[in-house]
Amino acid sequence: MTPAINAAKQAKVPFRVHAYDHDPKAESYGEEAAEKLGLPLERVFKTLVVTLDARELAVAVAPVSGKLDMKRCAAALGGKKCEMAAGKDAERATGYVVGGISPLGQKKRLRTVIDTSAQDLDSMFVSAGRRGLEIELALEALRQLTGGMFAAVSLR
Repeated sequence: MTPAINAAKQAKVPFRVHAYDHDPKAESYGEEAAEKLGLPLERVFKTLVVTLDARELAVAVAPVSGKLDMKRCAAALGGKKCEMAAGKDAERATGYVVGGISPLGQKKRLRTVIDTSAQDLDSMFVSAGRRGLEIELALEALRQLTGGMFAAVSLR
């Protein structure tokens, strides 16, 4: 059980947990999850912790099939500049390790932007809070649990 799974349980939203054998040599955690679970890359989303205007940590949930557009991300969050947060800062704020950071059940709730590509899906997969563990849930459940907003932040 992880804080992400506990958050979904407590909110009583429908979800499913999917486990796979994580390869420590994997270069892309999201691509590995999609491959091992037999899913298209567009259904698996990565949780990226970013630093907004060098002062605030935030989360971008983007499809594994795309690349986070830092300018779009900054604009969506009402800032001017966005960059990837240092791994240690992301881990400290979320309570998860890099490669297993979930948008759900974070130690400190960070503002969250979810790429609009998720709006085309019945369900999506995000990290369940541990490498080798994904949680599948509806987009609205993710938005509800994170307090997130939607914006086109990914380049496809």
